[in-house]
Amino acid sequence: MAINKAMKLALKALSYPDIDIKKNYKIHRQMTKVTRPHIKPLYKMWDHKINGIGHEIPVRIFLPSDKDNLDKLLIFFHGGGWVTGNIDSYTNVCANMAKQTGHIVVSVDYRLAPEHPFPAAPEDCYTATREIFMNCSLFNVKKEDITLIGDSAGGNLAAVVSLMARDRGEFLHSRQILIYPSAWNDHSETSPFKSVHENGKDFLLTSKRLCDYMDLYKSSDEDLKNPYLAPLLADDLSNQPRTLIITAEYDPLRDEGEAYGRKLAEWGNSVEVYRMKDALHGFIALPKRFVHVKRSYIIVNQFLNQG
Repeated sequence: MAINKAMKLALKALSYPDIDIKKNYKIHRQMTKVTRPHIKPLYKMWDHKINGIGHEIPVRIFLPSDKDNLDKLLIFFHGGGWVTGNIDSYTNVCANMAKQTGHIVVSVDYRLAPEHPFPAAPEDCYTATREIFMNCSLFNVKKEDITLIGDSAGGNLAAVVSLMARDRGEFLHSRQILIYPSAWNDHSETSPFKSVHENGKDFLLTSKRLCDYMDLYKSSDEDLKNPYLAPLLADDLSNQPRTLIITAEYDPLRDEGEAYGRKLAEWGNSVEVYRMKDALHGFIALPKRFVHVKRSYIIVNQFLNQG
């Protein structure tokens, strides 16, 4: 359904006044849990912990309802600006993802900023991914049947783990799915991307909130130059996995996600970019009956089934 004038006015009202994330991020974490309540799925899931460097990384594993076809796996990184979100707030998303794709889904509960600023999140995601690749026989899946997927900050982390995997040479994966990913380091009035200026005030996720998230995430301003924080900064995007990028029409992150897709293609990678018409940032977390969620899984499954 198109966003009409009345809906735009409602969205503008919900987007203002904006919550001061830097002062109230703990409250916002609790709000996220309220707006995305945990509903026990009708199929199996269980929790596990992976050993990180000096700490454990929780993961939650979801099995699709078709238990006779458990030979493919998605490693999922959740959104939330690297500051909010966890495996509980994304349980419904991942349960539906397992059901819709027929894949095992492993959701990674990486450490959050500002308590654990950059590079804690990408290091946790990389460590968990490496562990799964090194022990994929435990899931009875082949390495070529493992795909990285994430939304928003999680899409950023999926892209970053792909860069880290190439640079460190410990494992290789064949596919990644980036859902409205953050790919750049500036969402202020100086951003080079039109979507930040067009969609940064009246569509729930604001440019101010993006700037607040980035300020909480970075350890120092020097981090803003690091492609493991903003993958569009990478000088070399060669040898990246086959990529699907889904953006949202009314999302401030839209243009940087699409720019990342173009840059990947310029470096010779196989890339598909799809802009979800009339969609807002965060739509993958909507109930499964919503049209944008249904369309997304049609696109995702076509991509996954290409081999």
